[in-house]
Amino acid sequence: MKVPFTAFDGFSGVVLVSRGDETLLAEASGYAHRAHGVANTVDTRFAIASGTKGFTALVVVGLVAEGRLELRTTAREVLGDDLPLIDDRVTVEHLLTHTSGIGDYCDDENPPETPPGLVTSADYLAALDGFPQQFPPGERFHYNNGAFAVLALIAERVAGIPFPDLVRTRVTEPAGMTDTAFLRSDALPGRTATGYLEDGRTNVFSLPVAGFGDGGIYSSAPDFRKFWPALFDGRIVPGEWVGRMLRADHYGLGFWLPGPGLVRLEGGDQGVAFRSTHERSSGVTATLISNDHRGGGRLLRQLDEFLTKA
Repeated sequence: MKVPFTAFDGFSGVVLVSRGDETLLAEASGYAHRAHGVANTVDTRFAIASGTKGFTALVVVGLVAEGRLELRTTAREVLGDDLPLIDDRVTVEHLLTHTSGIGDYCDDENPPETPPGLVTSADYLAALDGFPQQFPPGERFHYNNGAFAVLALIAERVAGIPFPDLVRTRVTEPAGMTDTAFLRSDALPGRTATGYLEDGRTNVFSLPVAGFGDGGIYSSAPDFRKFWPALFDGRIVPGEWVGRMLRADHYGLGFWLPGPGLVRLEGGDQGVAFRSTHERSSGVTATLISNDHRGGGRLLRQLDEFLTKA
């Protein structure tokens, strides 16, 4: 099977397309670190921005499956007096489905010029405070970054374990994703790409120091080759819960549903572009990750066209 790939000037990142154990396409281009001339490879780790939300959803749903939370549990039941501007009626399910209506500390429509130096859950709790409820919970869908940061706080408090450790033990380790972790953007280890802005500067001052429930984990294209089979094999959450998470027309519980049989995680931020799509009937996974402000552009469109024919 021939996979369309049109190399074009300026693309920096990795594209990996696979079907089961068969590699249909594996290409890397550009630089993980421009100043030192370190080239991207297929195994390079990149920030995946809001792709993290799927992991957050899986942590939360795993706690629900164990009976430690319910979808109808209100945020107030867990948060107590913290974040008092969140409507008392907002539930875990509202937060997962972007229907909570809570004020967003990082609204994509009105993004802050410089995010605060966020590292710990206490930092995120402080950053989330002071944003009034925008509309009644359940009224409509409105993409909300803060909702998934709140979900991470809820998961931490219910489990009594730091959120990065919850993602590691409940998602990445069961899936065998050895290159996926929350890393400090100001202390990236080897084989990890630095993100670049339009003017050529790195994105280290444009993003939180460490990610949380709404985004910021680092991963690799090969790790997403492992992730989708693990998800659908029931190795992360029970199979019946996988079905419930993907039971929607457009957006399930933490996952985009772009078309019949397609499931997707994606994210974009300054110097970050990510999309991983899995076609369930064919078993084809297509992942694109970039550390450049321009992202995938035409290549993303070609991969979408390929997936609809897979």
